Amino acid sequence: MTEASRHGGQPSPPTPRVRLVDVAREAGLSKTTVSAALNGTGRLSPAVRETARETARRMGYRPNATARQLRAGRARLIGYVVGEFADAPWTFLESPYFARLTGATAATALERGYAMVLLPAGSLQSEWADLPLDAVVVADPVADDRIVDDVLAARIPVFSDRSVEGRPGAHWVDVDAGAAVRETLDHLGKQGARRPVLVLPDSTTRFHTGVLAAYRDWCTEHGLPERIVRAEAAGNGPVVRAVETALAEAPAGDAEGGRERPDALFVVAEASPPLVLEAARRHGYEVPGDLLLVCVSEDVTAEHTEPTVTTLSLRPREVAEAGIELLVAVLERGLRESAGVLVPTRLEVRASTSRTGPA
Repeated sequence: MTEASRHGGQPSPPTPRVRLVDVAREAGLSKTTVSAALNGTGRLSPAVRETARETARRMGYRPNATARQLRAGRARLIGYVVGEFADAPWTFLESPYFARLTGATAATALERGYAMVLLPAGSLQSEWADLPLDAVVVADPVADDRIVDDVLAARIPVFSDRSVEGRPGAHWVDVDAGAAVRETLDHLGKQGARRPVLVLPDSTTRFHTGVLAAYRDWCTEHGLPERIVRAEAAGNGPVVRAVETALAEAPAGDAEGGRERPDALFVVAEASPPLVLEAARRHGYEVPGDLLLVCVSEDVTAEHTEPTVTTLSLRPREVAEAGIELLVAVLERGLRESAGVLVPTRLEVRASTSRTGPA
């Protein structure tokens, strides 16, 4: 409400929009020169280009979005969905991994002139069908994810993980789950682990099914027993409870023959590393003396615990940057065939898995 309307007077008229011709007049340049300077085209000197841009900034000039859309034939809007959280839309922002992936995707897209629109996972087609989306990013779709089929049916390009490989109109960026698991377990094995336990979310994403398969293969190859504990839901509470189940000693006469306590814990379900470390201590474990600990995590608190916690990073920023680069190649450079990029993971070895020397 304006000051005038609060006192019964007429509201003040809106501030006139600054036009390109106004910027040109103020800068003492032609309209064509200013347009080229702002669009990064034309053969202009750095001084002229900077004069035009600085004048536009100072005057508050904004390009006419509708006119740009008509010229480009696109709205420059990207839909973004996290498939793994279909039952609890928006809670993915509480996850350090998805918070970083989402933020990096939005920032990288904006640098390339695209705005990102958050869509709830599991949404009905009617909720997004009228939006002029140029593409949709579906992060970590679950098995048989409906939104992937719906978006492709609407002839909108989809960018997702490798589960969409080969589908017309679909492109992917992914990490090699098998290689990441083998690198992690090989590291634990070299530190003396013989009873590694895997804590996994109850999820059907390609990454998590790949982790499970690689863990089982590694245990078979090394002649070691498997032990897998599922977290019933996402979030610190359910994952810490799963960790406590994994660390609890089996009573005598247990169906597993009175299994021995684990000597390594590989927590793939995302949880706060300090909380996982505290759970180990409550159950009488010394880390790394009794128990080696690795968390799949982007949580920076892992670097500030005592001992510091080894983490497997899925490198969300690099995944986001590779995804947007692929999107631009499809939308602006005419890449037609289904394409994909594999981003390497990074194992950050710290004190929680180092028995033989400094990390």
